Amino acid sequence: MRGLFITIEGPDGSGKTTQARLLSEYLRGAADVLYSREPGGTVVGEQIRRILLGDAAMSAQTEMLLFAASRAQFVSEIVDPALRAGRIVVSERFVDSSLAYQGYARGLGVDLVRMVNAVATQGLQPDLTLLLDIDPGVGLGRAQAAEGKEGQRGTGDRLEQEGIAFQQRVREGFLSIAQEEPHRVRVIDASRAQRAVHGDIVRIVDEFLRARGWRASSSS
Repeated sequence: MRGLFITIEGPDGSGKTTQARLLSEYLRGAADVLYSREPGGTVVGEQIRRILLGDAAMSAQTEMLLFAASRAQFVSEIVDPALRAGRIVVSERFVDSSLAYQGYARGLGVDLVRMVNAVATQGLQPDLTLLLDIDPGVGLGRAQAAEGKEGQRGTGDRLEQEGIAFQQRVREGFLSIAQEEPHRVRVIDASRAQRAVHGDIVRIVDEFLRARGWRASSSS
């Protein structure tokens, strides 16, 4: 039985890392779960992550291709083997982040970003995406408050420092994706308390698992 691929998406400061880890722990009561993150998750991916997290100037095209390169290794080395083994993969970020950040916010266009990532992922798409939506000002405030805490930011200082207008375009990009693919992407208000957000995620995921014939977590 093929496994399931669940992604957690959202702008900086939306709580992706926390919620992805909470969901992974929750699901371990019922399934073999693998949690990972992007960019990273592999030796190659972590090396690329260090470049992307740094402050070196790079073109939008370079940024897009580096994310895609990390993603290609992530799919080949981590996600595909886990799915073939029947595991549930929970990933913090995937292709939707590139669509939002490079396609919408950087202005490269979603068609180009989709094409590049179709090659990188071998056409793999998440079975379910949980989009944590938050006002850019609130999100940036949270991200800045988490400064220096390891693993708190999915795309790094360089993108956080682009400012409110950039983050607003990112948010609009994510919401556009959700509007285009409501069967896959579920939007969750991430401005609330951590427990409330987790509760919504648990409800959505349990319903999704039941619809797919998987047993929901024994703790539900």
